[in-house]
Amino acid sequence: MTEPNDLSAFWMPFTDNRGFKANPRMFVAAEGMHYTASAGNKVLDATGGLWCVNAGHGRTRIVEAIRQAAGTLDFAPTFQLAHPLAFEAASRLALLMPEPLDRIFFTNSGSESVDTALKIALAYQRARGQGTRTRLIGRERGYHGVGFGGISVGGILGNRRQFGTLLTGVDHMRHTHDLARNAFSRGLPQHGAELADDLERIVALHGADTIAAVIVEPVAGSTGVLVPPQGYLQRLRAICDAHDILLIFDEVITAFGRVGTATASERFGVTPDIITMAKGLTNAAVPMGAVAVRREVHDTVVGSAGPGIELFHGYTYSGHPLAAAAAIATMDVYAEEGLFQKAIELESYWEDAVHSMKGARHVIDCRNVGLIGGIELEPRPGSPTKRAMEVFHRCFDTGLLIRVTGDIIALSPPLILDKSHIDAIFGKLTEVLATID
Repeated sequence: MTEPNDLSAFWMPFTDNRGFKANPRMFVAAEGMHYTASAGNKVLDATGGLWCVNAGHGRTRIVEAIRQAAGTLDFAPTFQLAHPLAFEAASRLALLMPEPLDRIFFTNSGSESVDTALKIALAYQRARGQGTRTRLIGRERGYHGVGFGGISVGGILGNRRQFGTLLTGVDHMRHTHDLARNAFSRGLPQHGAELADDLERIVALHGADTIAAVIVEPVAGSTGVLVPPQGYLQRLRAICDAHDILLIFDEVITAFGRVGTATASERFGVTPDIITMAKGLTNAAVPMGAVAVRREVHDTVVGSAGPGIELFHGYTYSGHPLAAAAAIATMDVYAEEGLFQKAIELESYWEDAVHSMKGARHVIDCRNVGLIGGIELEPRPGSPTKRAMEVFHRCFDTGLLIRVTGDIIALSPPLILDKSHIDAIFGKLTEVLATID
């Protein structure tokens, strides 16, 4: 297999560059449920790449759609001009969203989707005569990408500490992780709905008339699979309604079948005002993100503007022809193969497999919803995160791709998996954990 001759030029994202370049681990191909590593061995994908390859790797329909688009129209601007595929992709995506979120703004990533959503929220408040509503509320342990807006409303210290004071006018609600009461919960944990009331504390501190929007992940993925407590999202929606605050769901991870439905909003029965997406939108074959907006929010921004441009925001590659083609083909695959429904059908088997890890060496919690799993390890005294990283490396070296965040193993396999893949994932994890100090 081919390997690059020089590793020094590429400054890798979210990576221990020195450690990686001393002992590189590389992929050279992928198909179905497996990657091929540079040594030629197969690696079972238990993470859907990076939460994004929901329909499995190397899907011919998606590849051919991209190929055809590249050969027909390699690029077209969407500033004051357009091309048909962008409108088709937007219309198709709108059909998957909860009513009335049927206005779609295209971006290139989850990070861009979040910053777009925050800007739309601010523009909306100004457009409806509520210009004092400029404050944005996130949540501790939240992950909303790496733009300045996203890391400001995000609540993961490591993503924030290098970059100064970030945006002003931002506050954070408490996170929902509660090992003492909710350890080893199956599905939504029983305790913690009252944590949504922390938004009332922030309203009392700052005044509702200063708050534009609240943003949360329905399932907090990158921080380690924090599943919402029963009733939490409903309570948060009610508080936002009571104070006329927009609610944004960051569904970059949870959309497109990850929890068995098109969106977590649909799964949990809570409709926000704005949804951010990316990852599974194109099966990760071409970078693309999107923001679905409640029609009234869109119409207020557009209708209040004078002649000309209504929202001074966008990206060179918004609705790119290759990305739009990939999105349409991906949505076709999801529908024709019933992958969202398949996730529901496998959920109970997946749940049992996740919770079979209870009692395994170092495991202090197991969490699950849809085809997402989180296995929390006891940190090594004096060396937090080291144990999980050793598990990550050893799994890769023995043919399994997992993701670790802190001391938590996060799992999100492609939705095409079957029970034999689930058995293999958790069999290998149990085997590896038994070898780690």
